[in-house]
Amino acid sequence: MPQPPQLSRRRRGNRLFGPGSWAEASRIAEVLRTETVGGMLLLAAAVIALAWANSPWADAYTGLAAVRVGPAALHLDLTLAGWAADGLLAIFFFVAGLELKREFVAGDLRDPRRAALPVAAAVGGMAVPALLFVAVNARAGSEALSGWAVPTATDIAFALAVLAVISTHLPSSLRTFLLTLAVVDDLLAIIIIAVFYTTTLHLTALALALIPLALFGVLVQRRVRSWWLLLPLAGTAWALVHASGVHATVAGVLLAFTVPVMRRDGAQDTGPAAQTGLAEHFEHRWRPLSAGVAVPVFAFFAAGVSLGATGGLRASLTDTVTLGIITGLIAGKTIGITAATWLVQRFTRARLADGLAWLDVTGLAVLSGVGFTVSLLIGELAYGPGTTLDGHAKIGVLTGSLGAALLAAVLLRLRNRHYRQLREQETADTDNDGIPDVYQHTPDTGRRPGRGSQPEVTPVEAEHAGDGR
Repeated sequence: MPQPPQLSRRRRGNRLFGPGSWAEASRIAEVLRTETVGGMLLLAAAVIALAWANSPWADAYTGLAAVRVGPAALHLDLTLAGWAADGLLAIFFFVAGLELKREFVAGDLRDPRRAALPVAAAVGGMAVPALLFVAVNARAGSEALSGWAVPTATDIAFALAVLAVISTHLPSSLRTFLLTLAVVDDLLAIIIIAVFYTTTLHLTALALALIPLALFGVLVQRRVRSWWLLLPLAGTAWALVHASGVHATVAGVLLAFTVPVMRRDGAQDTGPAAQTGLAEHFEHRWRPLSAGVAVPVFAFFAAGVSLGATGGLRASLTDTVTLGIITGLIAGKTIGITAATWLVQRFTRARLADGLAWLDVTGLAVLSGVGFTVSLLIGELAYGPGTTLDGHAKIGVLTGSLGAALLAAVLLRLRNRHYRQLREQETADTDNDGIPDVYQHTPDTGRRPGRGSQPEVTPVEAEHAGDGR
C-alpha cells in the first residue's frame, strides 16, 4: 500500500544523501564536469613539476619560480610562485565563495536539515586530522606543530579526477555531498588562514581595503557587470588585503560574498530563472579560469619539491611532519567524516538513503583525504616556501593524497556495480520530459508534475525571488 503523501515526505526528509531538487542536481552536475577537467590538468601540472624539480634541469625550474614581476613601489614585485599562491588562488577562493553563498542562499543547503550533514562532516573532517597531526608531532617542537592545518583540506578537483580515472558510477547524491563538503571545507580553510597564519597585521591597509570592497558590493548589488569597473575595484581590494598582512586569497572570498545570488525579476518568475543571479553569471565566467588555469598553475609551482633538498625520500617519509600529514589525510579524514555522519544520523534519527550503506560513506570519507591545493598553500604559510619542513609537508601532502586516492579507488570500485544500478534509477525518465522521475515528486502532494512542466520553486525561493541576496 503506498504511503500517504505526508508520511512519504517526512520519510524522505529523514534520509541522509537523499535526492535534492532537479534544478540543483543539474547545476551541480555541470560544476562537477568543469572541476573534473580541472582536476586532470592539476594532476598533469603536479606530475610535470615533480619530474622537472628532480631532473638534471631542476635549476631551470627553481629559477622560473623565482622570477620576479610586478611594481616594486607597491610592494607587488612577487615571484611567479608568489603570484600563483597569492594572485591566482584568489580566483579559486572567489569561485569557492560564490558557490558557498549560492548553496546557502538558493541551493539545497538553505534548509538547515540538509546543511547539517555536509557542515558537520566538514568540521569533523578538519578537526580529527588536525588532532592526529598534533599527536604525531607533540614532541617535535613548535615549528613542526605550526603545520597542524595542512592535512585539514579536501581538494574537490583532485578527488573528482580520481573518480574519473577509476570510472566509478558514483550516485549524484554522493557527488553532491562531496562538492558541498569541499565548499564548506574551503570556507573553514580560509578562516584558518586568516586567523592563524596572519603573522603581521597592518590595520590601515586593511581598513582601506573596505573602500573598494564596499564599492564593488554596491555595483554588483545594482547588477553592474562591466568588467572595466569591477576588475579595478577587485584588484585594488586584493592589493590592499595583501598589504595588510592577511593572506590575499581572503579578498577573493570577501568579494564573492558581496555578489547577489537571486534575480530581481519580480514575482512572475516561478521557474529556474528565479534562482539565477549575478553570482551564477560570475561563476560561469570564472570557474573555467579557476579550474583550468589558476589551480593547475599554482600546483605546478607548489608541487615541485626536490627530494635531494629534503634529505632524500627516506628521510622525508620518516619525518614527523610528513607522517603527521599522511596520518591526518588518510586516517583523520576517514574517521572525522564518517564519525560526524554517524553522529548526525544518531541524533537526528535519520537513515541512509535507499541503496546506500556505511561502506559508501567510508569510501567517500577516504576520498576526501585527497588534499592538495589548499594543503600545499597552508604548508607554505606554516613553514615558509622552500624550507626543509615545507618540502616535508609537500611530500606528506602528495603521499597522503595518493594513498587516500588509491584506497578510495579500491573501496568505491568494490561497489561500482551497485552504483551503476543506482545511477540507472536516478536517471530514469519514463515520461521523456527531460526531468528524471526521482525528482518529479512535488513537496506538498507527492504527485508528479505534468509533461514539460518546470521543477517547482520552493516557498523559500519564491519568498526571496525579488530580493538581492
